[in-house]
Amino acid sequence: MAEPEFTATGVRIGRLLRSLTRAGEVRIEGGRLELLTSYGSEIDSAPLKDVRAGKAWFAPGDRALADVGGRRYLLKLGADRDAAAPAARLSGDGGPSTTRRFLEAVHRARGRRT
Repeated sequence: MAEPEFTATGVRIGRLLRSLTRAGEVRIEGGRLELLTSYGSEIDSAPLKDVRAGKAWFAPGDRALADVGGRRYLLKLGADRDAAAPAARLSGDGGPSTTRRFLEAVHRARGRRT
């Protein structure tokens, strides 16, 4: 079985003002984006050609917007970062953020450069 191109766990997934899960999973695999609950059941999925993703201009840096087949989701991808190291978070140390890696994976899978 092939490895997913991107996976993040502990993701807060919301739609409009409603929280769908606080510990979900975002996965890009086989040309599809999947949003899953903490139990592994599917919230939504779509082929990457039907997915748009970008930074949420109105929210902190650990959030991204994903338009999945016409339905918009707010993803808080920073939940898997170490809360014990706020100085590293503020300085930008510790490698690429999960949000940036997610956006790069979506753009790469769609055949676009970031």
